[in-house]
Amino acid sequence: MGGTSHTGKTVCRETRPSTRSSQCTHLIAPRTSPHLFPRAGYGESDPNPGRSVKSEALDIEELADQLELGQKFHVLGVSMGGYTVWGCLQYIPHRLTGAALVVPVINYWWPSFPPEVSRQAFKKLIVPEQRTLWIAHNAPYFLYLWMTQKWLPSSAAAMHHPEIFSDHDMEVIQKMMAMPRTIENKSRQQGIYESIHRDLLVAFGNWEFDLMNITNPFPTNEGSVHIWQGYEDRLVLVELQRYLSKKLPWIQYHEVQEGGHMFMLVDGWTDKIIKALLVGEEASPM
Repeated sequence: MGGTSHTGKTVCRETRPSTRSSQCTHLIAPRTSPHLFPRAGYGESDPNPGRSVKSEALDIEELADQLELGQKFHVLGVSMGGYTVWGCLQYIPHRLTGAALVVPVINYWWPSFPPEVSRQAFKKLIVPEQRTLWIAHNAPYFLYLWMTQKWLPSSAAAMHHPEIFSDHDMEVIQKMMAMPRTIENKSRQQGIYESIHRDLLVAFGNWEFDLMNITNPFPTNEGSVHIWQGYEDRLVLVELQRYLSKKLPWIQYHEVQEGGHMFMLVDGWTDKIIKALLVGEEASPM
């Protein structure tokens, strides 16, 4: 079931996160099913040329009010959806009862990363992905041309290049390929520039705040923040998530030993992540 808010963003209600998770932020309020809010430019949500980390967080707040979810709610973001959750922690922490980030996107240019740590992690990405992220950060005006040219491979992630996925991810992808593709096609119906390209520009651009200066929104433990990371993830690297979690010790860090970028979609991990967020149940290692 779904509808559209006055902000132009489609509101979907589902029982659990799905394969659309990376395109949406999940809001979970008491006595309601999870609501999925596609980022601007995805699905039927209006494009936003001024999309930013802050604008996405403020959209979440506005939409929650429109749906009368209450003064406080949980947020859950997967992969690219992670930057929206970081924005919520920065700009609307007073509205949150908890937050979970699952394999959240890493910006290699966040200022608090030691240059050598960030550089070494960046070099582990396959070359097409390095080029794409470098252009998104350093030459954003060139991104559209780069992503649409045919001479060299561009974003490995957008093209689902097999080298960026672990063996476990490939098993998940094979199952997904057997499913109808209507959801994927509709999710990008606004065009790849307003969806994928703007994601890259926001996630890997210059943020308005230093992530590692975010303060604990739950100083008296009235809520919790979690990061879930697959050890075998080749798209979002474990080294930088570990560094981040050490710098923000109030975040509960969970590492799934055999998990890749898509571990959440199988083996009951969705339920485990939600239970840890809502009731504090700890999931056993994979």
